[in-house]
Amino acid sequence: MSDNIIPFSIPDITNDDKKAVLKSLESRWLTGGPKAKEFEQLFANFIETKYAISVNSCTAALHLSLKALNIKPGDEVIVPVLTFAATANAALFCGAKPVFVDVDAKTFNISTGDFEKKITKKTKAVIPVHYAGQACDMKEILEIAKDHNLHIVEDCAHSAGSTYQGKQTGTFGVGCFSFYPTKNMTTFEGGMITTNDEVIARKCALARSHCMTKDAFDREKLSWYYDVIDLGYNYRLNDVQAAIGISQLKRLNNMNEDKRKNSQYLTSKLKDISGIITPFEANNRYHPYHLYVIRVIKSDFGIDRNELYQRLSEKGIGLSVHYTPLHLLSFYKKTLGYERGDFPVAEELYEQILSLPMYPQLKKEQMDFIVQQIGASYNKSNEK
Repeated sequence: MSDNIIPFSIPDITNDDKKAVLKSLESRWLTGGPKAKEFEQLFANFIETKYAISVNSCTAALHLSLKALNIKPGDEVIVPVLTFAATANAALFCGAKPVFVDVDAKTFNISTGDFEKKITKKTKAVIPVHYAGQACDMKEILEIAKDHNLHIVEDCAHSAGSTYQGKQTGTFGVGCFSFYPTKNMTTFEGGMITTNDEVIARKCALARSHCMTKDAFDREKLSWYYDVIDLGYNYRLNDVQAAIGISQLKRLNNMNEDKRKNSQYLTSKLKDISGIITPFEANNRYHPYHLYVIRVIKSDFGIDRNELYQRLSEKGIGLSVHYTPLHLLSFYKKTLGYERGDFPVAEELYEQILSLPMYPQLKKEQMDFIVQQIGASYNKSNEK
């Protein structure tokens, strides 16, 4: 297999980003200083929430959000089965049970029908995942959650800049964002919690730093004394990461729009290839296409997803599959007792989905090459 000609993902790092990092290194506050606070305020303004709490990952954001909502052992948390492990793990970190539900065949987001069926007296929260950047049907999720008195924690790892009916994701419940290098914007590693609830914000801010009543910045200015008032964690985002986050946030809308244009171009070229289903975009949503996920229908295309993956990889095209449904992974099978067949939609999608390269710097000739190789694979399959 050759080295990648077209990487699956490339972080969009500019000279301004580099300058921001170098400037932050001139400060002795490399962590716990003013840059993280500035980033929080700017992100809260962007999302249009009262509070934003920076953390070192979206995993930390999910964990602290559930903890702040008093999710505890014996509780159940609804989680779509087609997601990354962190979504379920956050519930397990609290001693709660993640209850998996199937997904919608078009959007790959949580199935609201299956969600409502899985609610029990023990259910305390739901974590809708805005898969690939497309917002979930938040109107229906809000109605179900209200009827059953459930908390909503949005997994916005893919959806910084996404909107539903004109509102940013991360504003419908407690929002949890990722700034991993492949995401819509990056701080290398990092995450953010967004909320309009002052109590939730305060709990998360305390818990991310060992539940200390004063951080190092405040202790130097005010007094050395601090107390530890609960079990906390070392989940802080440092000031160097915050500096690049501030720089990246200025370009987030432009980066998202570049990906939308690239996605529209790919769709226009792929939509007429028999057996290739291009991404579905629901109404009333702004979809920034963190991921561009196609479906490969073997009966029409001639070969299955795995063979297409192999052929494209041999041509140097970076690819991925998002995701193996959680109930098919060893840990969750053993821990939660699910079996193959429990989530038919997610299982069928898993055999078909393929994530193609998608990022702002993707060039038209690179997309043409991807389309050409997919088309060539279709032609070869039909010559058999």
